[in-house]
Amino acid sequence: MGAELIATTATKKVYRDGDKAIKVFNEDFPKAEVLNEALITARVEETGGIKVPKVLEVSVFEGKWSITYEFIEGKTLKQLMDENPEKLPEYMDLMVDLHLNIMSKQCPLLNKLKDKMIRQIGDIDELTDSIRYDMHTRLDGMPKHTKLCHGDFNPSNIIVKDDQTMYVLDWVHATQGNASADVARTYLLFCLQDQKKADMYIDVFCRKTGTAKKYVQSWLPIVATAQLSKKRPEEAELLHRWANVFEYQ
Repeated sequence: MGAELIATTATKKVYRDGDKAIKVFNEDFPKAEVLNEALITARVEETGGIKVPKVLEVSVFEGKWSITYEFIEGKTLKQLMDENPEKLPEYMDLMVDLHLNIMSKQCPLLNKLKDKMIRQIGDIDELTDSIRYDMHTRLDGMPKHTKLCHGDFNPSNIIVKDDQTMYVLDWVHATQGNASADVARTYLLFCLQDQKKADMYIDVFCRKTGTAKKYVQSWLPIVATAQLSKKRPEEAELLHRWANVFEYQ
């Protein structure tokens, strides 16, 4: 492949080939998950009103599944925040506005957020039956909405072009559900990196929407427990704390 390697993760490599970005997955990566990512992204793209890199092709290269996307030239919002800390309030304001635009949409063919979280909680072997029951009960008691939720909305998944147009990447975790659950997840993702940014993000969101901070925070134990299913050791301590796991021990 005559393309430039631009990113590597545990499950894939991403190449740039001119105006295309090619995501090549490891040989053992499940085919169903590759096809699902392409399908979810295409459905979000068809929703309209959100800048999303277009899916151009799904193929197999040397026994490895790949997805080819439109390449978006620019910097991630995380890069801009790191390079221009004095502009953090401005960037956070733009990020919340972008999140609100996403959550104003509906994509009825996507999986339901609650169903996905039920599966995630069920996949965590370390949880006791009492904790699992408590999380399912909390989840069942939350208001049921059908707003578009990104599922991994953070500054690294936002590309800002030179003209300030913002594109949102990595829709593989997108679902339809309660917007405050998606906000709680973004808050937790910020907490794993920078508590100041986490607090700023939730403050801006609640101010712009008139949402009580306590309501968003009521999602945190559920969202943190679901996030534990990803089995990332570096996240475990904080997520256990938010999930209130320790109070059961």
